[in-house]
Amino acid sequence: MKHRRIPKRRAALAGAGVLALAASATFALSANASPAPEPLSLTPAAAGKLAAQLTDGTAGSYYDAKAKKLVVNVVDEAAADTVRAKGAEPRVVQHTLAQLNDARQTLKSKATIPGTSWGIDPRSNKVVVTADRTVKGAKLAKLTKVVDGLGSKVQLHRSKGEFKPFIAGGDAIWGSGSRCSLGFNVVKDGQPYFLTAGHCGNPVKSWSDSQGGGEIGATEESSFPGNDYALVKYTADTDHPSAVDLYNGSTQEISGAAEATVGEKVQRSGSTTQVHDGTVKALNASVNYQEGTVDGLIQTDVCAEPGDSGGALFAGDKALGLTSGGSGDCSSGGETFFQPVTEALEAYGAQIG
Repeated sequence: MKHRRIPKRRAALAGAGVLALAASATFALSANASPAPEPLSLTPAAAGKLAAQLTDGTAGSYYDAKAKKLVVNVVDEAAADTVRAKGAEPRVVQHTLAQLNDARQTLKSKATIPGTSWGIDPRSNKVVVTADRTVKGAKLAKLTKVVDGLGSKVQLHRSKGEFKPFIAGGDAIWGSGSRCSLGFNVVKDGQPYFLTAGHCGNPVKSWSDSQGGGEIGATEESSFPGNDYALVKYTADTDHPSAVDLYNGSTQEISGAAEATVGEKVQRSGSTTQVHDGTVKALNASVNYQEGTVDGLIQTDVCAEPGDSGGALFAGDKALGLTSGGSGDCSSGGETFFQPVTEALEAYGAQIG
């Protein structure tokens, strides 16, 4: 995306349904019993903050955008009471978060196969495993055996696309014949930098704002696989506002970073396909690219294509993530994974700015 810093253009740069709780008490409620508190009406950001407070005894949560409430999975009524008291809606599910995390660990140890991904989906209360079109034959048989062994905790999907980092030749931020997208402008030790994807920063040390143009920045640090973020220091006198290009003649100001919330509506800006929107589907997702595994990603149904790598995922004025990779395209649809920007900022000691 272009957070603009480029002087040549303007700075425009879980379960399938809700479960009904049946009253099991054998005694009659008194006429003046206090009703259960109604869930609070929340913004996505407020829901994310509340979710961070409700982790003990719960099994994940998601934001119901239509009802503007936080739904929290629980496995017993004691936890449900705590959730209600905090202003969220409890939902009784089968699997604990510990059980789902154990399933993730089993997948990691027994089925880390290039072309696969997995993440906990709080709506279905399962670990959703996706295998792309390259997973077939013995690899698919191995994956299916592991998934079947985990029973109802895991669900297997197939993707018609191929999981890969989104990098390609073109224009935007250029280096070594490759093209990526600028993520967010940041400040470190009082100096201007920008963030992009680690799989972009690994091979590229010098960046330009046009193919064959002069250097505007140099990669200072980069991490991929494992993570997927890179820090680039501006080396030229270029504009670097804290904004995202909306590709309609305007920009979205970015005031800070935030954690994504499952169910949250988000937007992505990138130099190939410009701006697209969608929904957060899972957090802490793992993707097994051909180049290696990246953990802790935000999984979405937002589309992206080669060259969008490093571009911004955001919700309103909050920075959420950096485009990593995925499958599909913006014609047929697909899924895209994002490196949480908060993790990159913490790793580099930087701030949005």
